[in-house]
Amino acid sequence: MTEVAFHFNAPDKLGYACRLLRKAYLRGARVMVLVEERERAALDVALWTMANGEFIPHSGPMDPAHVRSRSPIHLASEVSAANGATVLVNLRLGMPAGYEGFARVIEVVTGDQEDRGHARDRWKLYKAQGIEPQRHDLQLAPQD
Repeated sequence: MTEVAFHFNAPDKLGYACRLLRKAYLRGARVMVLVEERERAALDVALWTMANGEFIPHSGPMDPAHVRSRSPIHLASEVSAANGATVLVNLRLGMPAGYEGFARVIEVVTGDQEDRGHARDRWKLYKAQGIEPQRHDLQLAPQD
């Protein structure tokens, strides 16, 4: 069964996602990131420029198939089999269709009331499907 973790109170969703993806990349994970289409370009740029001299390799939906299949991190607006990912990071407001195909799902949630409301809805949907999500409050946890 898929393991689901909610990371609550992210001060900046894209900034937190970059740090999370850097950790995943350094650990050798293959990750799919669901992001709203209008935010994908900003995340793409952030992954190129997050630290001086540091680059997190990733692909997007417009990249050739051979690039997507080899990329450890794939940015998309819908779930696909682009890179054989086992981890799904959801930055979108909606429930990720096809999440069951991943070993782990990480839901990133800010302190914004709308974002938190959508997260509560997703939490309930996971629970209705027999999954007990884990809760990580980023205000209480040390940040990298």
